[in-house]
This record gives sequence, structure tokens and C-alpha cells, in this order.
Amino acid sequence: MKKHLLYLFLFVFILISCEKDDFCTKETPKTPKLILRFYDNTNPDALKEVELLSVIAQGITDSLFAGEQTDSIAIPLNTEALETVYILKTNTVDGNIINNKIETFTIKYTVEDIFISRACGFKTVFNNLEITSDNGWFISFTPATLTSINNQTNAHIKVYH
Repeated sequence: MKKHLLYLFLFVFILISCEKDDFCTKETPKTPKLILRFYDNTNPDALKEVELLSVIAQGITDSLFAGEQTDSIAIPLNTEALETVYILKTNTVDGNIINNKIETFTIKYTVEDIFISRACGFKTVFNNLEITSDNGWFISFTPATLTSINNQTNAHIKVYH
């Protein structure tokens, strides 16, 4: 009888000490990037590719994008700061530095860390975004403020050029 109780106790102990496996998958929410879509200023409903686009974060020497031709980009925001500044360069002529058009794009925000799971850790959500530019090659952009960025399923900012 004592042996049976010992086995039963051991079995119950093993059962309650097991934990559910915790995996981080591709579907697990991640810290979102800011998505910009580029539109034609003369036809606001039409997407317009940017030629020879380079995107450089202020204080960083490497480009996120270098010489790309695209109608949208996803750029990360600095989770350890309250502001991220990007330099967006485009050249529609021939690639010569003299013909570069430069835009300084500044994003100010507050950060909120949200716990996902033990395996995945935290994701950061960006709240109360205020966006400004120096009116380089952007004609305009919309919106200038966002309540939050918590996913990257749709474009957040429309840029007209």
C-alpha cells in the first residue's frame, strides 16, 4: 500500500511540475516598424515609386535602404529613445551626389513595453507620435500625428512627392 501511495505521489508530482512549452513563432506579435507609402502628388490616389532611395538613421553610417526603387518602406523606431530621425535621400536623375534630394524626417513618441510571453519577451508599442519633416523632397505627408503604432499590417504614413 505504501508503495502505491509513493507511486501515486510521484506521478502527481511529475504531472504538476510539467509546464506548457512556450515557443515564439512568426505569428507572434513583434515590435512594429513605421510604414511609409509614397504617392503621386498630382494624383493622390496613385502610388508613385521613389527612385534611388536611401534611408539613413541619424547617427548611423549604414543605410537601411541604399539605391532602392520602391513605393513603400518599413523603418524601425528606436525603442530606447523618444525620438528617431531619418535622412531620406532620392535621386531621380543619374545617381550623382550633386543631384540628391534630401528629406529629414523626425518622429517623436512615447514607448510602452508589452509582455508577450517568456519565450518571446516584450514588444514595444509606440504611442502619441508626432511627425515632422524639413520639406525637402516631400510635398506633404499625412497624418502628422498618430495615436499609436502597434502593428504593421497597413501603411501608417502617406507621403506625397
